[in-house]
Amino acid sequence: MKRIPTLTTYLEMREPRMPPLPTLDNPPCVERLLRPTVEQYRFLYNSVGKGYHWVDRNLWPADELKRLLEDDRVEIYVLQVEGQTAGFAELDRRQPGAIELAYFGLFPEFIGHGLGKYFLAWTVHKAWTYGPERVWLHTCDLDHPAALNHYLQAGFTVYDRKVIQQVIPEDDY
Repeated sequence: MKRIPTLTTYLEMREPRMPPLPTLDNPPCVERLLRPTVEQYRFLYNSVGKGYHWVDRNLWPADELKRLLEDDRVEIYVLQVEGQTAGFAELDRRQPGAIELAYFGLFPEFIGHGLGKYFLAWTVHKAWTYGPERVWLHTCDLDHPAALNHYLQAGFTVYDRKVIQQVIPEDDY
């Protein structure tokens, strides 16, 4: 593993600013994945994040990741399109008064069809049903080039930016 400087942008929403769900010809289905196995989770995580150098959860020992996935305050939602898994979102409610959209994304073959906007709107709506003081997330310049703009369009505002040393696999660069 090596480290590269990465601009990380932190965003938050302090009050619900939820656009309506976009209208799609064939609306997808969102299902909560209750207590996924480490293998199920890593499949979702890597299917979405491999192209963006997501490695953090792969570095966690399996028993630590299993404990996280068994915590009822951590929710995994899977986007389904015509019976196929198209992406996932992870809401972390462990911090009182705040919900982190810890991970969010689509499988590569589902990008560019309006599903990301739909799924993000659905996820933000879901987060606000818990009545938090804020919903927050972070993205970086390694993520999909449209990610930051999508979060801003969804109503999130930037509250911090910093350069961090992101761990990436040697074979990615």
